[in-house]
Amino acid sequence: MNIDIQDEGDSGSGQAVAFTVQENEEVHVLHPQQIIAYQGPSAGRADRFMDVKGMYRKRKLIRADLTGPCRFTAALPPGYRVKTIQLDSKSDLLYDFRHLFFYSKGVSMQTRVLSMKNMLITRDIVKVKFSGRGSIGILTEGTVCEAELHPFDPLYVDAGSIIAYPENAKLELTVYGNHLASQHMSYHWKMTGHGPVLFQAGRQSRRFERDNNEDGIIKRFLREALPFGGVFIK
Repeated sequence: MNIDIQDEGDSGSGQAVAFTVQENEEVHVLHPQQIIAYQGPSAGRADRFMDVKGMYRKRKLIRADLTGPCRFTAALPPGYRVKTIQLDSKSDLLYDFRHLFFYSKGVSMQTRVLSMKNMLITRDIVKVKFSGRGSIGILTEGTVCEAELHPFDPLYVDAGSIIAYPENAKLELTVYGNHLASQHMSYHWKMTGHGPVLFQAGRQSRRFERDNNEDGIIKRFLREALPFGGVFIK
């Protein structure tokens, strides 16, 4: 399977991604509504309801199974990209279902139910784990970064920026730094363990751009320096 990014720079209109699927290949697209063009036999596409245990009991999730030979193009929302990851037998990363765009034939998907505490704070019910050999595509906001976990020295990552982390990781939602730092940051995952953590940079970049465009320096200083300034100073 070949993937071609159709990109015209920072136009603000999003990207298009073209997939060329060879004979005897199959790809499962988890956002089939984003497919805007298809070339191949009509029977080469079959949409079906997904049976994903433990998640969205009242929602019907649909995936599109596309069998080669065919070619199709999918549109991505502004600010989003698709990153392809090659799986191997050692992969044990857990992903947020919302980040998943496709996975190839030969890859199977399982779910892992979160603890009740993490469900209430993150509003997620499950994470998704892949096994087998093949590739998956994840939707990201901006550049994807990677950091290695340590068994004792914790890594702190903005909770909203996490894409995937090892199943063996120990997690705790927290803030860090001195009193002022902890007051003005969103929740972070405090993480220890073994293996890589994937996180995205685009979410924070857009927040920085929005704050700088909307706020003058005096207004921003007062919001951050005064008690409850973020509540009273808009």
